[in-house]
Amino acid sequence: MAPSLYWWADEKPRVTPVVVKMPNPNYSVVEVTSSDDDDLASLSSPGPRKGARGRNAKQLTWVLLLRAHRAAGCLSSLAAAASGVVSAVRRRLASGRTDATDEEEDEEEEAEMAMAAAAPAPRSGLRARFYSCIKAFLFLSVAMLGFEVVAYFKGWHLGAPELQRLLAYGGALGVQGAFDWVYSSWVMVRSEYLAPPLQLLANVCVVLFLIQSADRLVLCLGCFWIRTKRITPVPKAEASAGGEGGDLEAGAPGLNKGYFPKVLVQIPMCNEREVYQQSIAAVCNLDWPRSNILIQVLDDSDDAVTRAMIREEVGRWQHNGVNIVYRHRELRQGYKAGNLKSAMSCNYVRDYEFVAIFDADFQPAPDFLKKTIPHFKDNEEVGLVQARWSFVNKDENLLTRLQYINLCFHFEVEQQVNGVFLNFFGFNGTAGVWRIKALEESGGWMERTTVEDMDIAVRAHLHGWKFIFLNDVECQCELPESFEAYRKQQHRWHSGPMQLFRLCLPAIIKSKIGFWKKSNLIFLFFLLRKLILPFYSFTLFCIILPMTMFVPEAELPSWVVCYIPAAMSFLNILPSPRSFPFIVPYLLFENTMSVTKFNAMISGLFQLGSAYEWVVTKKSGRSSEGDLLSLVHNDPKKHHTLSAPNLELAVEEDPRPPKEFKKHNRIYRKELALAFLLLTAAGRSLLSAQGIHFYFLLFQGITFLLVGLDLIGEQIE
Repeated sequence: MAPSLYWWADEKPRVTPVVVKMPNPNYSVVEVTSSDDDDLASLSSPGPRKGARGRNAKQLTWVLLLRAHRAAGCLSSLAAAASGVVSAVRRRLASGRTDATDEEEDEEEEAEMAMAAAAPAPRSGLRARFYSCIKAFLFLSVAMLGFEVVAYFKGWHLGAPELQRLLAYGGALGVQGAFDWVYSSWVMVRSEYLAPPLQLLANVCVVLFLIQSADRLVLCLGCFWIRTKRITPVPKAEASAGGEGGDLEAGAPGLNKGYFPKVLVQIPMCNEREVYQQSIAAVCNLDWPRSNILIQVLDDSDDAVTRAMIREEVGRWQHNGVNIVYRHRELRQGYKAGNLKSAMSCNYVRDYEFVAIFDADFQPAPDFLKKTIPHFKDNEEVGLVQARWSFVNKDENLLTRLQYINLCFHFEVEQQVNGVFLNFFGFNGTAGVWRIKALEESGGWMERTTVEDMDIAVRAHLHGWKFIFLNDVECQCELPESFEAYRKQQHRWHSGPMQLFRLCLPAIIKSKIGFWKKSNLIFLFFLLRKLILPFYSFTLFCIILPMTMFVPEAELPSWVVCYIPAAMSFLNILPSPRSFPFIVPYLLFENTMSVTKFNAMISGLFQLGSAYEWVVTKKSGRSSEGDLLSLVHNDPKKHHTLSAPNLELAVEEDPRPPKEFKKHNRIYRKELALAFLLLTAAGRSLLSAQGIHFYFLLFQGITFLLVGLDLIGEQIE
């Protein structure tokens, strides 16, 4: 390191040394000192500062050079990032792959799948109507922006004395030409006819927003109470032993010893080539007596090679002595619900008391059943025990990080609070154990919606069954890494509940459960969290807010645009504190996803378009290396390499040519149209000098632009 240089002669300065390092190897590291941050600023003053001593000009030159070098490094990194984004955009535009071409292909597949599943075929053309409405708003906003810009340069400033007199006296003042007359007429029309209904709709959405925010706050307070009081579900046998003076923690293993009821484990899958092996291996290594467990691999794959690989893997575990069977359906009637219903119709199922369900990408820990089954013992009212999900790829990209925030809040707050205080929550479809008697009394699996898990949970709740959520029992799974997979997953998750609400509402009203349980089910579970949330988030922030820029007589206060959303995002991110740096991207991305959720909600509520669409979420086959290594070390014989089945025999069984699945990054038209709408409104807000509104619209528009160009999530060359 070079020797220290001082600004004063031989006197030692009374300051703290500051080390400035440069990443460029062409320069040496220099240690400089600065008595105050305003020393550099004082250089520009013509006269010497009082009490200042002589300064070394070479020293100051080094400081300026170092700061200039840092600035140049920042600019070069920003330029490289911008260049990468521009090249990605050029590839998207050159490929011409949009969601319109995918929708045409999907409509054909949906028609075939609907025929096989005996479901109503989706009506074509309805998807484009939503996009057409957004385009109409976009064209109207662009025209109004041009109109307002011309008016601005002509002196028609909103709030100017001329405009105020025009509004007060009816439009004759200040009109000098044809454009002035047209603009004054437009001002009168928007103030008298457009602003009142727009303001009314804005007020309604604000009220809904406040109600939903209050619900979110109450849930967070409930979670805080659970953590403060350390409330955790305890098996009834352990609770009774603790009441008699026993030690719960020490006595728990002894109390559960010998309680090994017969458990049926089901793994429904469809073309899950990437993940079938790890899920089957994890389930086959469950720590449970082999005589009391049966594993069903329920394969709905239509690809002959995939079927052969899964069948081969099941055969390997059978050869190892595991009680596992393979089932395949030729017709995928009812999708996952039909698959589970068909499996439950087997004669041997009546010999089992409980059924555990794991999707193809889930990997339960060996002690999963030992932690969940004891909650059923001596507690005949419990029909479901649900475990929490954990994710092996939560840090894969920005998309998975944002999903992780959402799902952490869902499990840590929503599921846990509802489980503790209401004994009811929506079944997550996997990583749960059902009492078979509860399934049978509730009517079994039904194929009427795409959310069969929520359907059976609501019907079981109406029959008086209680649910238990275990926040400390986790089951590993994957998050969708591409925006296309996540978008289709969210569409199914938000269209299905609206289908179910239409079908279940009469049964809820006629049920014998208490009034407060009915109210919670109708107003909170369905209306507020499944219908109102996507409605106001899309309408308020993507439609009303941009329109108030062009109709300024209708206003949205700053606390609605900024402060309340920021507070709600802060509450959402509390269960995952390490994700706090992503709070702003999370807020913007959630508003962006409101387009998909609103479209799905409307299609499910009115049975439009793809309400009955079921698309299997694409998996990447990522596993936890630690779990795989521990599995090999514990029992190397139980870990298989990739199955190598007889593919020639598979081709002979299915002579159809295999389908080629190609991944593409797509251009999403709705998101792009809304991006330009919001950016246009941001330009209009500059004319009104609305700071918070401008920044929100600007960053929200940029977020829509990035999502519309598929620049978030998995990037495919």
